[in-house]
Amino acid sequence: MSDQIVPDSEHRGLVGRLPQFPRDLAQLARFDRPIGWWLLFWPCTFGLLLAGGEGEWQLLLWFLLGAIAMRGAGCVYNDIVDADLDRQVARTAVRPVASGRVSKRAAWTWLLALCCVGLVVLLQLRWEAQLVALGSLALVAAYPFMKRITWWPQAWLGLVFSWGALVGWFALRSDHLDVLAALYAGCALWVVGYDTIYALQDREDDALVGIRSSALALGRRVTGGVALFYLGALACWALAFWWLREDVLGLLALAPIAGHLFWQVATLDTADGQSALDRFRSNRFAGLLLALACWVVGNAGV
Repeated sequence: MSDQIVPDSEHRGLVGRLPQFPRDLAQLARFDRPIGWWLLFWPCTFGLLLAGGEGEWQLLLWFLLGAIAMRGAGCVYNDIVDADLDRQVARTAVRPVASGRVSKRAAWTWLLALCCVGLVVLLQLRWEAQLVALGSLALVAAYPFMKRITWWPQAWLGLVFSWGALVGWFALRSDHLDVLAALYAGCALWVVGYDTIYALQDREDDALVGIRSSALALGRRVTGGVALFYLGALACWALAFWWLREDVLGLLALAPIAGHLFWQVATLDTADGQSALDRFRSNRFAGLLLALACWVVGNAGV
């Protein structure tokens, strides 16, 4: 069991060369799967850049460190809570806690260490952003239980993974809350869309063990459902851009990400787990495209 890896792991580089126990800790925090912290980091950049933070490179780096640490902490907490369920799903059965390679006591210690890194990042922000960031803790704590009580845990994840947009915005300013609300709503719908794609990998196992997901709830309508979520995200982002700067040309900044999201939907094979994983991972690039759009609109005329 110790040599096995999670099928969707990008098990390369430094993580693959580590001794067994440090490697298990790295896998527990998903350091071998950087897509997760990219997806947590991008909303921070959306909020910061749309708020006009063109030259805030140091703050962006702090956000990146925070995303890596807190995504890792969230994954450790999720694996502690979900250990029994993970043992029943082929893709997750070899995770360090589920397989028994890392004890729950060691996992809690690792979780605390990662939270300490997050605290260092938190202290770099102005007090308004600190309060907003702390507001996410209740959402994070509740997330692992959502798959047990609702068919739409992806909607809850949308609230969690989009929270960085609020923190990024409040790191610079506290006005134009209508713009921020539209940005946040768009990010949440984007998360629901891409995590529904991700959940396609586990539909059979999830159905057997009673785990609920949007991929199961949508059934044969997954492609159409994802398309609607992505359209909703684009509409919200367009609204945020328009409310901030009433300029039709600014809306054109969304064209690249609109094209990319259309490609995801048009080429998704819902019966092929690798197709789902590839399109899910491509949202790392989608995040970059939206960050550039927010930079264009948020800093126009500055």
